[in-house]
Amino acid sequence: MLRRLYEWCLAAADKPYAPWLLGAISFAESSFFPIPPDTMQIPMSLARPNKAWFYATLCTLTSVAGGILGWAIGAYLYDSVGLWLIGLYGYGDKVEAFRKAYAEWGAVIILLKGMTPIPYKIVTITSGFAGYDLLLFIFFSFIARGMRFYLSAFLLNRFGVRVRAAIEKRLGFWVAVGTAVVVLGIVAAVWLF
Repeated sequence: MLRRLYEWCLAAADKPYAPWLLGAISFAESSFFPIPPDTMQIPMSLARPNKAWFYATLCTLTSVAGGILGWAIGAYLYDSVGLWLIGLYGYGDKVEAFRKAYAEWGAVIILLKGMTPIPYKIVTITSGFAGYDLLLFIFFSFIARGMRFYLSAFLLNRFGVRVRAAIEKRLGFWVAVGTAVVVLGIVAAVWLF
């Protein structure tokens, strides 16, 4: 099953709708969707290493745009949609502490959490709820998300052929490692949040 999913993602990189789908997932992940865009960016960049920079740019732009939606949910719809989304991910009881931390450490929070596998929607919604300045939020989001996606693009562009061979040789192992990283990111978010 993993092999078929991996091969579907590689084949999807050549489809005309692939960048649209990647952009949609990146946008949605920053405001409400649970699956990170890396699940498509990495296989697509492996399939077409020469387009890794394009995919990183697309993910950065759409992630920040989705982050603005997340910020708006936190700022204007927190009592309904925002609270529900935060609760859905298990962070409802920690939002007030996070909001207080924003007053002193807002830029650091956005930069650090934006580069990690911690769900970015938590940062975006809470940024709006905490009343963090929208322009500063956008600025720091571009830095954090850009660093995350461009680092992947650099590694995949530079080492893509070797990475692809290693992944295809031990696909199950690398899926387990990726899953562990995401789970550790979520655990870290719960613990640090």
